[in-house]
Amino acid sequence: MIKDLHANQGSVEVSGEITDVTEPKSFTKFGTQGKVASATLKDKTGTVTLTLWNDQVDQFKKGDTVKITNGYVKEWQGELQISTGKFGKIEKI
Repeated sequence: MIKDLHANQGSVEVSGEITDVTEPKSFTKFGTQGKVASATLKDKTGTVTLTLWNDQVDQFKKGDTVKITNGYVKEWQGELQISTGKFGKIEKI
């Protein structure tokens, strides 16, 4: 559940509805182009920012219900953010 998330938490499994997605931003890191967008993930206990990277930006949209497996939670500018990191996955349910 989203209310149970805390900073620097790994191996997170959480499900919810994407209620908002920002316009993707392009970036270059180590000579490779990529894109990133922020989404709001909501369940019955609260909301958290979900960071979508590269292919995920095109795969998920507002209104999708998703499950994150082996996700990672970090804190950025005082707010919790969850992403799949290198080893997690996100899927529509």
